[in-house]
Amino acid sequence: MVSFQKVIVVLPLLAGGASAFSLSMSSALIVQNKGGGHGELGFQLAKNLQSNPKITSITILQDSACDDAKEPFASYASEIPNVNIVKADLADESMTAADMQSLLKQPYDYVWDNASKGAAGAGKAVIDCAKEWNSKLLTYVSSAGIYQPNDVFPMPETTPTKESAGQVQYENYAIESGLPFVSFRPQYIYGEKSNKWDYIDWYFDRLVRGQPIPIPAPGTQKVSLTNSADVASLLASVLNDEAAAVEQTFFNCGTSDLCEYDEVAKMCAEVAGTELNIQHYDVALGKAKFPFRLTDFYVSPDLAKSKLGWEGPKHSLKDDLKWYFESYKTRGGMTKDISFDKDKEVLV
Repeated sequence: MVSFQKVIVVLPLLAGGASAFSLSMSSALIVQNKGGGHGELGFQLAKNLQSNPKITSITILQDSACDDAKEPFASYASEIPNVNIVKADLADESMTAADMQSLLKQPYDYVWDNASKGAAGAGKAVIDCAKEWNSKLLTYVSSAGIYQPNDVFPMPETTPTKESAGQVQYENYAIESGLPFVSFRPQYIYGEKSNKWDYIDWYFDRLVRGQPIPIPAPGTQKVSLTNSADVASLLASVLNDEAAAVEQTFFNCGTSDLCEYDEVAKMCAEVAGTELNIQHYDVALGKAKFPFRLTDFYVSPDLAKSKLGWEGPKHSLKDDLKWYFESYKTRGGMTKDISFDKDKEVLV
């Protein structure tokens, strides 16, 4: 049994009684997960699309498992009030395209799926709906975590993937369905309304407590840490050239401003006003609690720039760390209980 909850939002009317977001124009559907690393993307994408002349109405199909009291969901009503919010249990494996269509009650020209992790249940339903609606474009938020890298960095879109990964199965099913389909593969994401802070918090947790920063040697490995608003602008860039987007199909998704592991530590220490004690350790000892890969594992948005005309990131980690550290303190980062036992295992 599929259970749904629908939230109705009244759209403002223009002179003559027409809706400000007329569904006779180009409608957009954003399928949004309950949170985690991609939790802020639907919100940021909706904000971005509101100013795009191609899009005249926006609906977010929101996983009902989200916590409405937490960000970014708590800001839906105040910051994207003209976006229609529809809730459903997106984890329900029995969901079909018919279920989804009976809930949404209309077709959509453009679909962004930022929830599905495979081609089953709601994931399959999204693809099947886009096919039946004859949507102009289905854009999927996949993951660069599906890559099995060799020694080529940044990892190109042709990097071998894990065929068993749910995201790969989703991509394959969408392509087999004959849809105009595009897939973006993001990496580490942060944002002001995020609900996952693990990556950068790891540095501050140690810095503010005077602990050493255990970084796998040599510390010059690069990482792509991208502001969620920049990820959203990448996802929206398919509208710049839809034909080129479909022809290429796969795009890496991340900032062009890469940082080394040691550089992240230095920037965080500068913002926090603390001393910095980096201690490099042998990668053979494992990750311990380190938030990133032991070796290089990063992508470049070059194809999105050349094929889709993406202008590049508008945010930089160095600048963003100022508000990030204030958020860290507000979230109780200075006083939370933390065990450094795993750190000690690699700092031998």
